[in-house]
Order: sequence, then structure tokens, then C-alpha cells
Amino acid sequence: MHCEKYEAGDCRSCHWLELPAEQQLKLKQENLSSLLPSLEKSVFQTPITSPETKFRNKAKMVVSGSVEKPIFGIINSQGQAVSLTNCPLYTDGFLAVFDILKPFIARAGLTPYNIERKRGELKYLLLTQSQHNGQFMLRFVLRSEKKLEQLKNALPWLREQLPQLAVITVNLQPVHMAILEGEQEIVLTEQQVLREEFNQVPLFIRPNSFFQTNPVVAARLYQTAREWVKELNITNMWDLFCGVGGFGLHCADKQTKLTGIEISVPAIASATQSAQELGLLHIEFQALDSTKFAVSKNDIPQLVLVNPPRRGIGNTLCEYLSTMQPEFILYSSCNAQTMAKDIELLVGYQVSKVQLFDMFPHTAHYEVLTLLFKNVA
Repeated sequence: MHCEKYEAGDCRSCHWLELPAEQQLKLKQENLSSLLPSLEKSVFQTPITSPETKFRNKAKMVVSGSVEKPIFGIINSQGQAVSLTNCPLYTDGFLAVFDILKPFIARAGLTPYNIERKRGELKYLLLTQSQHNGQFMLRFVLRSEKKLEQLKNALPWLREQLPQLAVITVNLQPVHMAILEGEQEIVLTEQQVLREEFNQVPLFIRPNSFFQTNPVVAARLYQTAREWVKELNITNMWDLFCGVGGFGLHCADKQTKLTGIEISVPAIASATQSAQELGLLHIEFQALDSTKFAVSKNDIPQLVLVNPPRRGIGNTLCEYLSTMQPEFILYSSCNAQTMAKDIELLVGYQVSKVQLFDMFPHTAHYEVLTLLFKNVA
């Protein structure tokens, strides 16, 4: 992949960009194998590849420059503003939105925030696109409500220019620190969620909920989980750290009893909406801490599916699962190192399948899916 910003040394986010895609994948697979040295080669499934360009569905842009000439991108290690609107990771639709947002910022009087001077209002632009229908969610991260009315007054012009902006919000982040967003979200459009769809499963993106940034590979990840679980004849399962419900909704059918747990209230609202649309009557999603939920239960389902953040599921949950011994554990991870540590702590299990998903091309990061069976005495 050719990138002018990388060659100029302005942006090095894709730190493996100089390596051919085949070598990147080879190094990732070697890293995964080294973290699970006791496994037979036959356990490792063929890695799932990603498009090399135009695969990201989300842009997180620092806004700098001036109100007349804003710059969307990053502040590099030299403290310089670097525009990333032409980043080859984004689809063509992103550039069209950025081109209109530049004059809109002047119309709305949204002065870019200056870190050194602690002045200005507009800190970030967060833009997410649905690959299902091409619509966008746009979030303005402001320091305060000072410019909110001006933004609202200018909004009809923006929506006329960009009808693909289905959801527009303002997030308030008043703290003078490198924190991407604050707790308060103000929705400016009638539509409040962005609809996505993977493998005929509707998924709903809300402003404050996590969603995978590579939809092509994410769809393959969910589909693989569905195929593996289908082979197990599961009738009841938990989906812990479930997010918007992608795994559970793919793996459950109309007879499956599923409980999905996620601490994020917006994510649970999305998962519930999806389940209702699919007509899945035996599914329940709850906004709770996944570990606390699990260890409070005296009975356990056949399958426990976990998709934790980078820290992994941790000692407490590993100990609980080792004691309660569900028949199967399906572990999805964005950090194979913590996953490998957790697997070592799971007593009485053996790994049946492991598969790498190249969710983050041009970097050392990847996603991995692992299926564990309870040992038969």
C-alpha cells in the first residue's frame, strides 16, 4: 500500500507498512504460535486476510489549524498538524464528507482547540460509516456548549450538502487532556443509531458503544464463530463482554437460550434492538459487569463465549470457569498475549481450534478466535 504521509514520516500508525502483506500475516501467525507453544499445528486454522486498503469504517480526527482552514488528522511527534483526510485506509466516502466539513466549521464558528493555549472549542471529529447502507454517524467533540447553538443553526446546510449523515451528535469533553470523548452526548438528529448488517444479522451502532473498525474481517469473524458453535448443538449459552451482541446474535437460533452481558448501557440497547428484529425470544441482554455476573451464578450453560477487552478475562473468571466447567469456551481476543495467559489458567480444558483474523493490517495487531473443549475424564 502506498501512503504519502508514511513516506514523508508524518504518520507512522501503520508501522508495518513497508512489509509485504504476506510477510505481515506470516509474522502474526508466528507470534500467535509462539504464545501457544504446546498446541499441535493442526489446531491452527488458515488465517483470514483483510483488504489492504479502504477497510476502515471509522475515522478519529484531531481538529487543528484555524476556523477558516481546519486540519483533520493527527498531531505528530514533532507537534505538527498532519492532515489524514486522504488516508488510504478509508473508503472514498470519507473524503467527500471531510471536504464539506471544512467550510461547515467556518459557517458554525467552531474554532479548533489549541492544546498549548487551551483555547478553542472543536477537539475531534469522529466519523463512522455503515458498510450496509453507506450512511454515516458524525460526532463533534467540543470542549463546552458555548458553540452548540451556532452549530445547530448551521446544521440544515450541512445536512443538505451531505444527506448521508444519518446521525449527528455533539460530545462534550471539557478536560484538558488527551481524552477522546466525554460522558455527555447530545443527539442533533431524529435518527440516533446507525444500522449495520453482517451475514444477515442487523447490528446497531450508537455513539458511545464499541464496534469493530474492519467490517469485512469482522463479518468473517462472526460467521466463523457461528459455524463452530453450530457444530456443537448448543441449547444454552452466555455471551460475556458481548458489546452490541455480534457473537451471540450470530451463534443463537430461535431455540437457543442466550444471556448476553456487557457493562455498556448503549451497547446493550443495540443488542436488544437486534434480537427483537430477529425475533429471538429466548435472548436476554443485561448491562452488568461480566465477571461479577458470572461468579454470582451457581449454574452454568453449555457454552460460555467471552470477548474481553485487551486485558483479558482475568484470574477471577478463569478460576470460576475452571470450577464450574462449562462444556465449551469460545474465546475471542484482540490481544493474544493476555488470551494465552488466560488459557493457561483454565484448568481442565484443551484447545480444539485457533484462527487468526487480520483485523488490523499494516500493524502487529490481530484478532484471534479460540475454541476450548472440556477434557473428558
